[in-house]
Amino acid sequence: MTEQYVLELQEVDETQAAAVGGKGANLGGLSRIEGTRVPAGFCVTTDAFRRIMAEAPSIDEPLEELSRVNPDDREAIRTLSARIRRSIEETAVPGELATAITRALARLGEGAAYAVRSSATAEDLPTASFAGQQDTYLNVVGTTEILRHISRCWASLFTERAVTYRGRNGIDHRSVHMAVVVQRMVLPEASGILFTADPLSGNRKVATVDAGFGLGEALVSGLVNPDVFKVRDGQVVARTIAAKSRAVQALPGGGTREAAIDPRQQERPALTDGQAVELVRLGRRIEAHFGRPQDIEWCLAADGFRIVQSRPITTLFPVPDSGDQENHVYVSVGHQQMMTDAMKPLGLSMWRLTAMVPMHEAGGRLFVDVAPRLASPASRAALLEVMGRGDPLVRDALETVLGHGDLVPPLPDAALAGQPAGGASAPAEADPAVVTELIGRSRASVAALESGILAKTGPALFDFLLEAFAEHKRVLGDPLNIQAIMAGMEATWWLNDRLLEWLGEKNAADTLTLSAPDNITSEMGLELLDVADVIRALPEVVAFLRDVEDAGVLGEGFLDELTKVAGGTEARDAIEAYLDRYGMRCVGEIDVTRPRWRERPGTLVPVILDNVRNFEPGAAGRRFEQGRRKAAQKEQEVLSRLRALPDGDRRADETKRMIDQVRAFAGYREYPKYGIVSRYFLYKRALLEEAGRLVRAGVLAEKEDVFYLTFQEFHDVVRTSRVDHRLVRQRKDAFRSYQALTPPRVLTSDGEAVTGAYRRDDAPDGALIGLPVSAGTVEGRARVILDMADADLEAGDILVTPFTDPSWSPLFVAVAGLVTEVGGLMTHGAVIAREYGLPAVVGVEGATRRIRDGQRIRVHGTDGYVEILP
Repeated sequence: MTEQYVLELQEVDETQAAAVGGKGANLGGLSRIEGTRVPAGFCVTTDAFRRIMAEAPSIDEPLEELSRVNPDDREAIRTLSARIRRSIEETAVPGELATAITRALARLGEGAAYAVRSSATAEDLPTASFAGQQDTYLNVVGTTEILRHISRCWASLFTERAVTYRGRNGIDHRSVHMAVVVQRMVLPEASGILFTADPLSGNRKVATVDAGFGLGEALVSGLVNPDVFKVRDGQVVARTIAAKSRAVQALPGGGTREAAIDPRQQERPALTDGQAVELVRLGRRIEAHFGRPQDIEWCLAADGFRIVQSRPITTLFPVPDSGDQENHVYVSVGHQQMMTDAMKPLGLSMWRLTAMVPMHEAGGRLFVDVAPRLASPASRAALLEVMGRGDPLVRDALETVLGHGDLVPPLPDAALAGQPAGGASAPAEADPAVVTELIGRSRASVAALESGILAKTGPALFDFLLEAFAEHKRVLGDPLNIQAIMAGMEATWWLNDRLLEWLGEKNAADTLTLSAPDNITSEMGLELLDVADVIRALPEVVAFLRDVEDAGVLGEGFLDELTKVAGGTEARDAIEAYLDRYGMRCVGEIDVTRPRWRERPGTLVPVILDNVRNFEPGAAGRRFEQGRRKAAQKEQEVLSRLRALPDGDRRADETKRMIDQVRAFAGYREYPKYGIVSRYFLYKRALLEEAGRLVRAGVLAEKEDVFYLTFQEFHDVVRTSRVDHRLVRQRKDAFRSYQALTPPRVLTSDGEAVTGAYRRDDAPDGALIGLPVSAGTVEGRARVILDMADADLEAGDILVTPFTDPSWSPLFVAVAGLVTEVGGLMTHGAVIAREYGLPAVVGVEGATRRIRDGQRIRVHGTDGYVEILP
């Protein structure tokens, strides 16, 4: 194939990123949009870059080293990238390549001024913009200088920031190539950036225009603050005019300079309102062409606007595809489930198939549309009450959306007749036998699933699973199950509300629920203490497990090796017994694709070793009994204080009934999730067996490829023995990009991401505000832990983490307090914190960023804030 070193911009479109890079491809596409004017130019293709890389001396060795460097090793990256850049810049441009560039310049005008701009193949992509990672040079004059700056653009593929960015985004340095765009310079009156969606709120109907005088470098470099125009529906709805004291201007002989702006002109708008509206109208055409919101660089010359770049806005959270033009208000499922990480397609589709309400997918997360419930005053009130009980930030976000006035048109209550208002049927009587019966039903259902799924393969497996999903939903939707869950929650709310009113005591239920019976999640943490008791007495096992921890061995193989050391069989039996009961659990367990503890038992080793180090034998039993006694003492104290009040006997009797109710049902709150995850593990085992058969048949490259298919797509692959490998690759790329996104608590169909705020003024200045979910105050060392496998805890530490689903519970026994970024009063982390008597504050925005690992903090679990101590 003949190498092609130069392509004119008008020869290029978006399909040619491999030849001309992301910027070049997008500029070629822009030049084809009616009414869009793009400065004339050409692209020096990736063929030219490959030729230079082949000729650059001694480049293979540092490039190979760079591929192995940790992206956080700044010193190694600095040294290696400098060697590579120097080698590229010192390589002479071959004669035929220089000739092709010179001819292209001659066609445009050799003596003219040009912008020379990097255009990498991994740039301006839908999933990663790479904005600012490579170099651009403005107002370059003369063939020699243009050739020199083209070499500098090639070398800029290996700037430290570009190398680090690729490393953190999992992109192989050898797979990325550099093209260069050479364009005639425009000498603008004004320039700036147009975002066709509001980059802060995400609202797709609001465009934002940043504008300044002269070349856009003044804005990009932060030399001046821009004028900002907000445009919606063809009108400027907000504007901020900045004092622009400096501008970047082109010099006649080449290069640029900073220049002072006449003081009389500094506060003059860089654009009129009419020009801002015209620019946004042009931006909407560009957005429609590329099919997603755009970040557009523009400049204004005497004869109108020129567009010099357009790239996707990759930081926006995607909007669920509703398939209609109606308004929707979506509430995050992940914030309710304490798992806000992105999920893979198989996990998303299976959660939707087993969920009790319709769910919508966006950005690798799930959402529920509550717009119909918000439309009616009666259902709205109930919804806001329930949401507020769980997470005040969700309620505040919904009230913010309602405050817009136009997104949720009101409906009469009759329009939603038949829809549940948010409450449940009457709570079950406080009879522990109800819980025993429900647990028995769940176990029988799981046993039947395990027995029935064993012999199923091929399409018959998927037919069986669809029936199993229906049974799954039937068990969850059992009226008695709902009544039991609500009985514990409503008793908690009643006790907190009444005892605050009658006795002035905040969160009294926190102590009254200590060591509540039948809490499968708290039992899980305590039983790992029992495993530690076995291992503590076996020094060779402890040493072996330390080696396993240091080596990061997570799979099942280490359990077989364990039997080769003294006491290893006894230790393995204890771990195996624990895995028999809890091996289906893992962090992020609502995603069926996540590795379970049974699949990676090494995940538990750091926690077991922490328990060996931090506790004495018999700690589990003592801890449970201490909690039970403390709850009983609290009950007697509360009832005694109530009887001393006017009408005290009635109040005490009502409170006693609610204490009995909360003790009977609070623990059961955790069991339905255990049943779900138990079923999920059986589904997963069967599906992976099927994936293994597809691998052996040559249909799939690896079993985990099915994680990037939906359940129905997986079913189709089994039926047809054909898989779309391109789709799997696209889904993997999309999943990586979703991992970098932070899901909002509330998302509208306009794309507005609403986080919510705490409307409080009762905390000290500088305190981090959150939701109080477990009473008490504790001070200690913050341990910021993002992955349970990295746990290294000492007694008295305070766990700070984004979220805690039930799988984190084994850590709770070793810590003195809890701070999370996500959660509500009745989410799993809160329930277990109360069960263990840990002061806890959840829903602290940015906690893992704002609190540094090792800092001393004070957690106010009763009042809901965290202080960072000097």
